[in-house]
Amino acid sequence: MRPAELDRLTVVQAADRYVELVRARTLTGALSQATAELYARDVATLVRLAGESTVLDDLSGEDVDAILLAFARKPDGRRPAAGGGQSPSSQARFRRSISALFKHATLAGWVQINPMTHSTVTARERGGLRPERRALTREQAQGLIGAARSAGETPARGRRDQRTELRDALIVLLLSTMGPRVSELVRANVEDFYTNDGMRYWRIFGKGGRTRDVPLPRDVTLALEAYLTRERAPLPDKALLLSWRGRRLARGDVQAVIDRVQQRVEAGQRRSVTPHGLRHTTATHLLADAVDMDAVRRVLGHSDLSTLGRYRDELPGELEGAMRAHPLLKRADPER
Repeated sequence: MRPAELDRLTVVQAADRYVELVRARTLTGALSQATAELYARDVATLVRLAGESTVLDDLSGEDVDAILLAFARKPDGRRPAAGGGQSPSSQARFRRSISALFKHATLAGWVQINPMTHSTVTARERGGLRPERRALTREQAQGLIGAARSAGETPARGRRDQRTELRDALIVLLLSTMGPRVSELVRANVEDFYTNDGMRYWRIFGKGGRTRDVPLPRDVTLALEAYLTRERAPLPDKALLLSWRGRRLARGDVQAVIDRVQQRVEAGQRRSVTPHGLRHTTATHLLADAVDMDAVRRVLGHSDLSTLGRYRDELPGELEGAMRAHPLLKRADPER
C-alpha cells in the first residue's frame, strides 16, 4: 500500500536511500555484491544526468527519455576504440536499473506517478535505446478529436453535476492541437485564458518559470467556452480542469481521460497514446504542413530550435507524398 502523503525527495536523496536498500539485500543473499554495485553505479549516473537538486517527483516521462538517450550517447570508457556511446546491453541494463528505482519510489511514496510508464524510449537488442514513433497519424488524431467532440455534443446519462464530457473534449483538443506538457495543462487556471482583439489566448506557465501566450484555434475556443459555461461548476477553485468532486485534476487523471475518449474511436483509427505522445502529434503535423519552425517552437515552449528534432516523428507515406509533390517538378501554369 502506498503512503498517504508524498515525500518530495531530491534525486540524490532518493538515490542514497535506494542504494542503501539494495546493498542491504546482499546481506540476505537476495542480490550478489556485483549486481548491487551495478545498480549503485547506474543510480549514480541517473543522479548526474538528472541533477542532484531535482525533485524526483518532478521528473516526467519526457525527462526520463532525455536521460536514457543522454546515457546512450555517453562514451564507454571500457570500449574507447568502439566509439558511438554505450553498448546496447549497457543501455538496456541502465534502463532496467532506473526502472527498478522508480518502481520502488512509487511504492515508497516518493513519486505520485511512475514516469517510466510515460517513457517511450525502449531498449532493443540491436541498436540500443531508441524512441519509438509516438505521434498519431492524421487519421488517428482526427479520430480521437472526433470522438471527443461527439462525446461533448451527446452527454452521457446521469447526474448533471457529475458529467465530464465537455471537460474531456477540451483536454483532448488542447493536447492534440497545442501540445502542452501535461504538467502545464493541469496547472492551468481559468484566468490564464484571455481575449485580445477578438482572439482567445492561453498564457502557459512552462519550465524554468518561462511563459508563452499561444492563440487558441477556433474549435478549441468553442470547446473552452462550452466547458466554462455549461459544465464547470462555479467553485472558488481557480483551476481550469476540475474533477466532478471539484478538485484540480492530477497528471494521472489526464491519461485516464484520453483512454476513456479512445474507447469511442473506431477500431481502425484507434491507437493508445500518452499526453506526451499528443505533444509529439502536435509538433509532427504542424511541421509536416510546413508551419514555420520557429512558430512551432514557440507553441511547444522550447528555447532552442534544435530540440524540435526530438518531437518530429516519421509519418507513414510522408516521403512518398513529398516526392509526388516535388517543387522542382511542378508544371508551370500554361495560362501564365
